[in-house]
Amino acid sequence: MIVVDASVLIPWLEGLNPGDRRLLDIVALDRLVLAPVTFTEMLSGPKLSDEAARAIGRLPVLPTRAGYWRRAGLLRQALLKAKRRARLGHTLIAQACLDHDLPLLARDRDFAAFAELAELRLA
Repeated sequence: MIVVDASVLIPWLEGLNPGDRRLLDIVALDRLVLAPVTFTEMLSGPKLSDEAARAIGRLPVLPTRAGYWRRAGLLRQALLKAKRRARLGHTLIAQACLDHDLPLLARDRDFAAFAELAELRLA
């Protein structure tokens, strides 16, 4: 299974980036999962079509595990102490991936810091 970030999912759903479309078409859609915060982000888009909302709703969402919020706080603290960028949403996505030992498919370069300092696997 692979966790997919909104930075890949939005262009794919909108058909804006043929490269992403091919990439996600190659990765079997039944292998994709969403972090809870990504699911919320995707459904909150004011321009989200009904078709896209249905597609998002079919993707499984990772459950949060006991201690998730504490670990996410400590993860963000570690990155900030290392003077690295650690947006809260990215931290929550990274922690969900780490908790489930799953790679993240993202175009956002901010996740590189999580890969370097917390061993987040990037697909």
